[in-house]
Amino acid sequence: MALPLAVHPQNENSKNEILKNGEIIRKAFSDGDIEIIRSLHHPDVIKALGYNDLKIGRDEVISGLEETLRNFDLEFLTNDVESILVKDNIAIEQTKFSIKGTPKSGGEPFIFMGRTMVTYIRYDKSPTGWATIREIIQPATN
Repeated sequence: MALPLAVHPQNENSKNEILKNGEIIRKAFSDGDIEIIRSLHHPDVIKALGYNDLKIGRDEVISGLEETLRNFDLEFLTNDVESILVKDNIAIEQTKFSIKGTPKSGGEPFIFMGRTMVTYIRYDKSPTGWATIREIIQPATN
């Protein structure tokens, strides 16, 4: 009899790898380390950052991020993982988060809150062995 998904040792190891991946990428955002962020995204990534903001491919994702990081320092304030589903070489993470953005040219910081669903695939060119292949961000409405 197979163990349920939540307690299967291989899946628990994969969940821990996904959590570590998240730690690394959040630190890279705070540090403005574009190369680490690039390495954690699959070349064929597609990200829906907002209803009218769809980025197709790693180059487009990174280009948009470079512009953001030229203008703002970013800091993750919260990152509450709600669930991680692992199946073979795919993992799906659902997380509530908040990011503080501080304008580099002066001005008041802002807080962006939302929920994200990130799909990862095993990717041997990533330093963690996992790469984001799809992501949808849902901004908080309250």
